[in-house]
Amino acid sequence: MTARGSVLVAVCGAAAAMLLAVVGCAAAGFLLSGDDPTDPRTCQESVQVAEAKVRTGRWDPPTDLPDLGDYPEIHWQLRAPGDPCSRMPGPTDFAYQGVVRLRPEDAQALAKRYEFVPWASVKKDELPHGSSPADVWPALVPFLPSEPRWLHSRSYNETPPSPRWRIAFLDVEHQTLFFMLNDH
Repeated sequence: MTARGSVLVAVCGAAAAMLLAVVGCAAAGFLLSGDDPTDPRTCQESVQVAEAKVRTGRWDPPTDLPDLGDYPEIHWQLRAPGDPCSRMPGPTDFAYQGVVRLRPEDAQALAKRYEFVPWASVKKDELPHGSSPADVWPALVPFLPSEPRWLHSRSYNETPPSPRWRIAFLDVEHQTLFFMLNDH
């Protein structure tokens, strides 16, 4: 194949990839908003349904919540702080909260590896947006321990490679991790 032919194949391949990306984005918007993507009520209703749902599927990607081990249970939700139904182009950020039930040995290893300390000893102004375990969304409250002994670790929150802002609270005694993630 000539150099000109190689360039032509590369240009056609790039154009096809771009077309697939545009079609994929349009299809995702259509699926999010329901039958009529031009009806903002339908989109808002589907967003409300999505935000109210408590999910139990394993967290993906696991790098967002490192070193949790083979946890037996998770409950999480998402929120769209902005307007995902806006007709303006651009990304939509999401916020996530969840409660993970850990195996006892994984809760202990997590606390030790990331040097979790009692929540009461943490300087609250060092945390993004003043986050605390009291900021849990109502649908997740039933999955939290009734009398938690929260621990916090700045090093866990800052562990790469997560592309999301992370804050986590750990109760070793009840083998529970409460997390907050935010796209940025």
